[in-house]
Amino acid sequence: MNAQPPAGTSLFRRLLDAAGWPVLLVVFIPIAVVLQFSGGGAIAIFITAALGVIPTAALMGRATEELAARSGPGIGGLLNVTFGNAPELIIALVALSAGLQEVVKASIAGSIIGNILLVLGAAMFFGGLGRDEQKFSARAAGAQTSMLFLALAAIVMPAVYEMVAGTGLPGPTDVRVDYGLNVERLSVVVAVVMLIAYVAGLIFSLKTHRRIFNPDPVDTQTINESWTTRKAIIALALAGVLVAVMSEILVGSIEETARRLDISEFFIGAIIVAIVGNAAEHWVAVLAARKDQMNLAVNISIGSSAQVALFVAPVLILFSHVLGPHPMALVFNGFELAALILAALLASQVTNDGRSTWFEGLQLLAVYVIIAFTFFIA
Repeated sequence: MNAQPPAGTSLFRRLLDAAGWPVLLVVFIPIAVVLQFSGGGAIAIFITAALGVIPTAALMGRATEELAARSGPGIGGLLNVTFGNAPELIIALVALSAGLQEVVKASIAGSIIGNILLVLGAAMFFGGLGRDEQKFSARAAGAQTSMLFLALAAIVMPAVYEMVAGTGLPGPTDVRVDYGLNVERLSVVVAVVMLIAYVAGLIFSLKTHRRIFNPDPVDTQTINESWTTRKAIIALALAGVLVAVMSEILVGSIEETARRLDISEFFIGAIIVAIVGNAAEHWVAVLAARKDQMNLAVNISIGSSAQVALFVAPVLILFSHVLGPHPMALVFNGFELAALILAALLASQVTNDGRSTWFEGLQLLAVYVIIAFTFFIA
């Protein structure tokens, strides 16, 4: 059992030790709410809401970890994969209900790309500094990248259909929502198949081949005692509510922010929203890599990408039939498709030998910067 903090330790210090650096951004939650209800500027609302999402996502991640630690490896793993992408799923559902379907698809693509290039790149770079190389399980990484390629194969087919038999792919500034009945049906079939594959992947990784997926544990020791189950459940519920509130404010300011800053909603969804929704998880991966826990860092980055593709995207496709003006078709634009395919190929290339260096991480980060700038000027 961890030691109790000294009697003179401030409440803020206890929160900082328990939740890490994201607690520093808690102040932006009430600021965003006040700006929203007082008619503040769209840009200020967007920035404060985006920063406010980060500590709520971190709280959700911490609560999930605490519950997972008490539930055994099977249930614990299921909790982690279920709630690991909950913040970005909530943001996407809010955007979906607002009719921002292209923003939703951009955030899906941006999350997959960001997890592979930005997170894995940063983990390899910072983890490799001062070390000749780092090692991780090539077999586990290969299983994750295989799931990712399966998802991308499914994601590409509706776009191919639209190019061959439809009216072509959407542009990065398009706001198309109605692709026709055939594409909508194809998207539903693809979503169902991907969800089945996702469930099979859970059985594979959590039960039949659990020994393959055995990353080094995160050093979560703090000066506080471990949370009780009741405390973790309350924190998870509170985090869910706060993420929903911040997401509602964030999404409501996207269109006006894009117009005032003269940037596309596509860039906001693919880069800004994707980074914000995963900021706390990104930090955990980099921190694990610095501690030479590359199994965990690789699992977070590539595993999260596979979860977004196989779980988040299909769920959003199915929910779009009851949210928003039209069902959302799983048709990505050309920039998104190219970036997704390149990211998956790079993930397979840099993990196939089970070794990484800081230079490989730098190369991944360089590709991410190039893609992000391309999205910015698109």
